[in-house]
Amino acid sequence: MNLRQPNANEATGTINRSRNVSPMSGICSRCIDGCKGNCELWLSSFRGREVLYPGPFGEVTAGADKNYPVDYSHLNIQGYAVGAKGMPEGVEAGPDTAVFSSVNTETSYGWNLKVKMRLPIFTGALGSTEIARVNWEQIAIGAAISGITCVCGENVCGVDPQLELDMNGKVKKSPEMDRRVEIYRRFSEGYGEMLVQMNVEDTRIGAAEYVASRHNLETIELKWGQGAKSIGGEIKVPTLERAAELKKRGYIVLPDPTVKVHQISFKSGAVREFERHSRLGFVTREGFLEEVDRLRDIGFKRITLKTGAYSAVELAMAIRYGAEAKIDLLTIDGASGGTGMSPWPMMNEWGIPTFYLQSLMYEFCERLSRKGMKVPDIAMAGGFTDEPNVFKALAMGSPYVKAVCMGRGLMIPAMVGKNIGKWLDAGELPKTVSKYGTAAEEIFVCYEDLKQKYGERMKEIPFGALGMYTFAEKFRTGFQQIMAGTRNFSIPYVSRRDVMALTEEAATISGIAYVMKAYKDEALEILLD
Repeated sequence: MNLRQPNANEATGTINRSRNVSPMSGICSRCIDGCKGNCELWLSSFRGREVLYPGPFGEVTAGADKNYPVDYSHLNIQGYAVGAKGMPEGVEAGPDTAVFSSVNTETSYGWNLKVKMRLPIFTGALGSTEIARVNWEQIAIGAAISGITCVCGENVCGVDPQLELDMNGKVKKSPEMDRRVEIYRRFSEGYGEMLVQMNVEDTRIGAAEYVASRHNLETIELKWGQGAKSIGGEIKVPTLERAAELKKRGYIVLPDPTVKVHQISFKSGAVREFERHSRLGFVTREGFLEEVDRLRDIGFKRITLKTGAYSAVELAMAIRYGAEAKIDLLTIDGASGGTGMSPWPMMNEWGIPTFYLQSLMYEFCERLSRKGMKVPDIAMAGGFTDEPNVFKALAMGSPYVKAVCMGRGLMIPAMVGKNIGKWLDAGELPKTVSKYGTAAEEIFVCYEDLKQKYGERMKEIPFGALGMYTFAEKFRTGFQQIMAGTRNFSIPYVSRRDVMALTEEAATISGIAYVMKAYKDEALEILLD
């Protein structure tokens, strides 16, 4: 069975002319000399490297569509007719108390100093891509009022147009980072936090020192990688001057804006934009432990780590080194993750898919636990959008997985809410929205709840944050229903026995009981007693 047909995809703005396509190559079965397009081979013939990336940059998020042999749809959630675990102390379980709306959806992460969240989800990293910058206010405030963590991604200081460096090349002032911290803190209520990622370039310019000294942030995140690509972060740069500025700051910029022929190509219109790339990191045990110690000396109370869909070796390194360093959260991002900018072929064809990666994670954590080592709290990422799959990830990873990082799944509601606000202002509501009303109070089902809580401050909450909060409330209700159905009334009671594998292959990969074997011994005991 072909898992992915290359050479044409909506993400790259390409399509095959023919209805009949060779599955492996993605080339039309009858390719005509004189075809006017528009497959990737055709477009690459004159636009070259531009075709590597989903677009248009700054207006889209992208997620790969390779159909992996096994994923979370190969698990189903168990349901029970008896019991109620995790009820509040002193509350006797019964039909009037064990109702789904009483399920506690809170979780926490941290080695010693815990961060509580109202839901077991948090945002993906919103870094230096344009789509992240323009939607930061919507998502940061949405995360704050929803009580979940918001992750500020890599390179935010480094690409800040107004960045000021001191005589040592370290961050002296970054208005963009200042803006992001200030926005999040407007509505921060003690649930969740804002943490900042850093990569090679961030380390070189002292981004960690800046956010610690200027903003007193408690948590910093080291980034090894992500699920969307196995190279550094990328953005597109629209002007020659800006490209030259970023190269001067130490970034890899392609085509090189200082080369005369590339300047001529840009001015003629052949080259329309440049790419800014981050460097690859080189991980060693000693270097990692030393960096964690350095960041703690700066003043950070919590250190987290984000790693990508690398091989089993890098996964083992992340878990073992993280345990030795006593990090507060390890986020493991499986293939294929969402992105603001990553090479489309790489997104589809590299890395260990999330389901397989989590299966390895559980095996490795069990091995360390049996050695008597405490494992850091873990979050899974890579393709999650709804409460059933989040529950499956928590159950499959129990007791190690505390939350799920949702990138596009939380970003899209923020963008929808933002655009509803724009359509309202312009008097251009589409029928898909106007059928619910023509005012915010009518359209957003949670509007009055927030208005009652925030009163006059409601005008400070952007529509995107309202959209994200409304999605979070839908998530909460659906998650409570699933939890109650498994008779777990708080998250720590969720276990691997609460899910079952629908295929023997999924059971073999994950170690989750096959549906025909799950609870078989208990069932036979009842029958044969």
